[in-house]
Amino acid sequence: MKEIDLDHAALKTILQECRQCGTCCKKYKKVLLQGDEVEYIKKMGGHVGVDATLKELREKPLAKLIEENKEKGKVYMIHPDDKGCVFLEQRNSLYFCKIYHYRPLSCQGFRCNLADESFLSLFGDDAIHLLGQDTFGLPLKKTTKL
Repeated sequence: MKEIDLDHAALKTILQECRQCGTCCKKYKKVLLQGDEVEYIKKMGGHVGVDATLKELREKPLAKLIEENKEKGKVYMIHPDDKGCVFLEQRNSLYFCKIYHYRPLSCQGFRCNLADESFLSLFGDDAIHLLGQDTFGLPLKKTTKL
């Protein structure tokens, strides 16, 4: 698996510290994994997957797609439902990570930026709209004003 070179000092300066609202762990459906993190997450009971389009699935066997994505360093911890990360735990009104000291590097580098419902309501559950695309990757239709 290809290792991605991360500037850890830069990651620690992005945005602000966690407010323990749990929104990022509930809303972000995939977290990039590196190296031995894949096996660790599997061992701890997390879900691991790769990105694959229907076209790719028609052209290649799933095992081959998984292997290609591993070589590219594109393997993710995934959250298949709206409950969020399997390692997210709520105590009173705050959220905690059950594997905090061993969480993936992508999680370690994440810093909150008003990541609560008010921020996410700006673009809904799918940030692809910020790229000018719909959920199918097609350009957004322009609306005409009357």
